[in-house]
Amino acid sequence: MLPLRNISLFISLLCHASLLSSLFAKELELGYYSDTCPDAESIVREVMRRAMVREPRSVASVMRLQFHDCFVNGCDGSVLMDETETMLGEKEALSNINSLRSFEVIDEIKEALEENCPGVVSCADIIIMASRDAVALSGGPYWNVKLGREDSLYASQDDSNDIMPSPRANATMLIDLFSRFNLTITDLVALSGSHSIGEARCFSIMFRLYNQSGSGRPDPNMDSKFRNKLDSLCPRGGDENVTGGMDSTPVKFDNQYFKDLVQLRGFLNSDQTLFSDNIRTRKLVKKFSTDQEAFFKAFIKGMVKMGDLQSGRKGEIRRNCRVANNQREDDFLIRVF
Repeated sequence: MLPLRNISLFISLLCHASLLSSLFAKELELGYYSDTCPDAESIVREVMRRAMVREPRSVASVMRLQFHDCFVNGCDGSVLMDETETMLGEKEALSNINSLRSFEVIDEIKEALEENCPGVVSCADIIIMASRDAVALSGGPYWNVKLGREDSLYASQDDSNDIMPSPRANATMLIDLFSRFNLTITDLVALSGSHSIGEARCFSIMFRLYNQSGSGRPDPNMDSKFRNKLDSLCPRGGDENVTGGMDSTPVKFDNQYFKDLVQLRGFLNSDQTLFSDNIRTRKLVKKFSTDQEAFFKAFIKGMVKMGDLQSGRKGEIRRNCRVANNQREDDFLIRVF
């Protein structure tokens, strides 16, 4: 029999390994809700379409939830959970607090689904469907998604802080991160193309403009005209909440993102580094900049692989994407006892 210390270590390692294995994970299927909620995908798409009409930027924000959710203990909807008296939510993690938004769109989708088929469609699956629809509605490719995920019973701010990269990340850091989830360099570069749509805050690039790597100077890997444009958008000491497009066509999903990187016009350091700092990622950036179809195919493959990440932990179908079904009861018991 293993000593207690070794058993604890084994359990800890197994929990992390299960994210990359289907040993304990629920089987995902195409058309999973065809009998229990046949209109699920069309409902999600319609709510996303309305959200896009109200605010084009919102669908890009929803799409990014898949990355922020799936990399932290699998695609389990934990990123949607609000902080409680007994749990620090992932929304407040360092990499999320300044970048994630549009949670109200997920709430709207969930409400519509609950009206049609209560207690059937998980919040984790909503993220997967909505992310796909965000791309398609913005002019990008459409693909069939596997569904059947359950929602986490809790969120982990610590895990999010440990895993999610910052806008300062370089190509080597990103390659290492993606490899932890069996995602290739091609997956990394293609999935970074999600920044083809949406905006980011000046907060995320101030160091690039005025103090790259603590040098007191701007990032040298930046086109001078583009640098002047960013200086005007994000002046030193200015409002860091001002936003700018992450490529020059921020409401259209296309390969312009890669063309911009080749021209040294990437908005985020974690984007520009893919062209400027690593020969392996640079080759793929160049390829996708001239072959949009190749980008679309690689992007779909990466999104499907990322969507397969699961923790294997016990879950549920949340009635409200922001809280576990038993959250109120748990909080009450903790306060009483």
